[in-house]
Formats: sequence, structure tokens, C-alpha cells
Amino acid sequence: MTPALRLEALSKTFPRGRTLFGPEKPGVRAVQPVTLDVAPGETLGIVGESGCGKSTLARMLVGLLEPTTGTIQIEGAALDKADPAEFGKRIQYVFQDPISSLNPRKTIRQIMEAPLKLLHGMDKGQRAARIAEIFDTVSLREEFLDRYPHEFSGGQAQRIGIARALAAEARILILDEPVSALDVSVQAQVLNLLSDLKARLGLTYLFISHDLAVVEAVSDRIAVLYFGSLVELGKAEDVFRVPRHPYTRLLAESAPVVGRALAAPEGSETELPDPLNPPVGCAFAARCPRATDRCRAEVPVLDSGSGHCVACFHPFTYPTR
Repeated sequence: MTPALRLEALSKTFPRGRTLFGPEKPGVRAVQPVTLDVAPGETLGIVGESGCGKSTLARMLVGLLEPTTGTIQIEGAALDKADPAEFGKRIQYVFQDPISSLNPRKTIRQIMEAPLKLLHGMDKGQRAARIAEIFDTVSLREEFLDRYPHEFSGGQAQRIGIARALAAEARILILDEPVSALDVSVQAQVLNLLSDLKARLGLTYLFISHDLAVVEAVSDRIAVLYFGSLVELGKAEDVFRVPRHPYTRLLAESAPVVGRALAAPEGSETELPDPLNPPVGCAFAARCPRATDRCRAEVPVLDSGSGHCVACFHPFTYPTR
């Protein structure tokens, strides 16, 4: 089966420029080379601390940032250097802050019409029919179309953002913290809507979040990023039930749980690596209780021998069930 999305050695380095008389400074590597397949209809959760490269990776996938190296294939077609309109027809982005992601000077109708005009060249009648269909799909009333973004609640605005992504008829949605700005009760409504849309329309999701409980609940597989590198990849139930990488275990133990006293796990208070002066060897070594001299000298590579992969010289092991 052809993957819905395939990344091959995809990376991003931001240039730092040069001093007045000196040489050009080395760039900042925000995303290390990532190779990854996402199956059609799958929800891949992407987790990691702030600054780990989650959003940079997502922006490369939708064409907002040009990759430094590597390729992006969507349904077998290489789109890493394609016309931006081709990206928009196949993959769309749902932003974290639903209200600020909508143009405050335009009505919802104008916002919804933009992808239909620019990507599909629809006439007025076709646009009206398509918008009515999409609004019905996301349970929004058509009377909302002549209002402005500031007139809506966060949950309504996020539904509009999802509707705008669906208007382009994309098959893959990048969901960048789509419920983090919403109340808990509204989060459940939006997550249920996303689940329903995925089943009805056969969509593929990349779900980016720092909320591990949400990611585990909605994801089929989970990719863990640390300092721009993919350090663990596996089924959602495995990654958090039996985490193999020390960083993944740190994330799981740091997440607040109702009824459990808050405690800082070992390594959680250590400073993150300096991106301007990256460490030699494993980037997590300074925070890892299992680190050895080899970890401080060599960079571990993600193994590919099983469905639950880890980039670690000393991963946790568990008894077979």
C-alpha cells in the first residue's frame, strides 16, 4: 500500500548569517533528518517538549517552510518543491489558536471561499454549494457565514478552521495543538468531531500536542521528538505503557494525573541542550540516568527491527506478555 505521507531524510537548518568580518556562522538544526511513513487513514501523534521541532516539521509538510534536505511524498507524488497550490489540494493545516488564525477583516464566507477560488477555481454557485456542504459536515449554521471571527467562541472558531481545511478537499490534515486553547468540555466536542470526520471522509491526521492523554486517546501511533530528532516510534498503547526511551518515560512521568501527587522525575529539571552549541553524541545524555560514555560520544540511530522503534543505546526493556 502506498503511504499517505512519506518523509525521507527530511531536515531543517536555519541560517545564522555571518559577522561583519568573520566567516558565516553554522546554522541551527531545528529538525534532524527524519524518515517516516504515515499510512492512509492513520492518526500519527507527534509529542515532545517546546522547541523539539514539532511545529517546524509540520510547517515543512504544508509548504510553509522549505526543507534543507530530504523529500516529501504525498500519496506517492513528490511535492517537496511543487507549486504551493499542489500542497494545498493534498494537505492542510489546522492551527493552535483558532481565532487568531482567521483573518479578522474578512467574513467567514470570504475566508471559506479563498481555498475554493485559489485551489479549485470554483464559480460563485459551486462555492456556495461546497460551503453549505462543509458547514453541515462540521455542524455549523450557514447564518455564521456573514459574521466575523471575533464573534465566535473558541470552539466555534476551531470548527471554522477545520471547515476551511476541508474546503480544499485535502486528504491529510496537520493538527497543530488543535484543542490546547479550548476549555476541557469543548476539547471533547472538537476531538469527537475530528474522529467522526476521519471515519466519514477517510482522512489521515498528524496530531501535534503536548497533552499526552489527548495524543494517546486519538492516535494510532506516536512519534516522540527530542531536540529535533525522532527518538521513539510505535503504537500509541505501547509508547506510553512500555516506553523504551528514557525521554519518553520522563514525559509520561511528568504528565499530571488526577489523584497523583506532582513530583519532578529525575532529569526533568536539567537544562535543555543549547541549539547554538549542540552536544556531541546523544542530545539527551545530560538528562539521562542511564547515559554512558558511549552516549556522550556517539549519536544513536532509530532502529527499524520492530514496530516499536527507539534511538537509544540503553533502552528500557520489559518482560514479554
